Amino acid sequence: MRLIDGRTGIEVIEREQCLDLLRAGDVGRVAVVDSGHPVIFPVNYAMDGETIVFLTAEGTKLDASLRGGPVSFEIDETDRGARTGWSVIVTGWARVVTAPDHVARLQGLGLQPWSEHRKDNWVAIQPERITGRRVVAVEGAG
Repeated sequence: MRLIDGRTGIEVIEREQCLDLLRAGDVGRVAVVDSGHPVIFPVNYAMDGETIVFLTAEGTKLDASLRGGPVSFEIDETDRGARTGWSVIVTGWARVVTAPDHVARLQGLGLQPWSEHRKDNWVAIQPERITGRRVVAVEGAG
């Protein structure tokens, strides 16, 4: 049964389906706070259970993760022609993974950076909240 947000008329995607969408994806956007301002970066990622993991080099994403600050992560898909789409947003905490056994397990996920630049630091986003929304085109609209 579809759950519709009464205020917006947008379909709410249940948590398990959000996780399925996250598991099926490979590119998302991570938002961190840098010098008091939100910044967003595209990353390719993998899932380790319900945890989002990605590789990064030194810089803003790594610094934010070392501080253990709050982060958001988002994936989406749209079809402009059909006027439909969905979005999954994860909020939680980022941390750098350094334990050798944990790093070895993450390396087994097969994640490879798309960029040619070296990325040696594993970052894990532990979800605190996972939400999703889907827009379905209204017949006759447009």
